Amino acid sequence: MTFSRPIFSLSLAAALLAATAAQAQVSVQDAWVRATVPQQKATGAFMQLTATQDAQLLSVSSPVAAVAEIHEMTMDNGVMKMHAIPSLALPAGKPVQLKPGSYHLMLLDLKAQVKDGDTVPVTLVFQGADGKRQTLQVQAPARPLGAAMPAAAHEHNGVTH
Repeated sequence: MTFSRPIFSLSLAAALLAATAAQAQVSVQDAWVRATVPQQKATGAFMQLTATQDAQLLSVSSPVAAVAEIHEMTMDNGVMKMHAIPSLALPAGKPVQLKPGSYHLMLLDLKAQVKDGDTVPVTLVFQGADGKRQTLQVQAPARPLGAAMPAAAHEHNGVTH
């Protein structure tokens, strides 16, 4: 069987486009990580996530931290509390903001200081309503300590940030 080049190229292009569309179920915008001071062992990562179909953020990792978690901030009797959550729902077509004082990612047991201007790799694992998983590698720039600080600083494992 012989394939003509234009038909084969078109078929290949269509297959690649379909594969790209299947992988593009979640987009990430405005990713950044808060820079740290020397000896600080935790920091936050922030971004906007938008899913084309109902999905969830299942896990996060980064080579700069021994542990990375998805976190939520809540008010409890006037006290802001932070805790890890197992996953984060991403409703189809609705941007979900990961920001200080709300949902965010925590990078814990940092291996070195994260300095203003550094680029921090963060790996995100998503699962769509169809059960398919998607892994995205994000390169998040580090911003100065005062960048987008919430109204009230919060504490995690003895580290205020």
